[in-house]
Amino acid sequence: MAAALVRPHDNRMIAGVCAGLARRFGTTPTTMRVIFVLSCLLPGPQFLLYLALWILLPSEDKATSATAW
Repeated sequence: MAAALVRPHDNRMIAGVCAGLARRFGTTPTTMRVIFVLSCLLPGPQFLLYLALWILLPSEDKATSATAW
């Protein structure tokens, strides 16, 4: 089973979005960051998507405390 999509506390650089996506898809955070930076060279809403994920994805501590009940 794949890991939950949350922003972890470890391997965070800015908000933990790339680290959370890397954990979810089974790759390294560095690889996910390189993919994101390269995708920003292409036209599209990549930066807005990153901001949306920063807002919408729960932090790891909030996600574990919510499932503890």
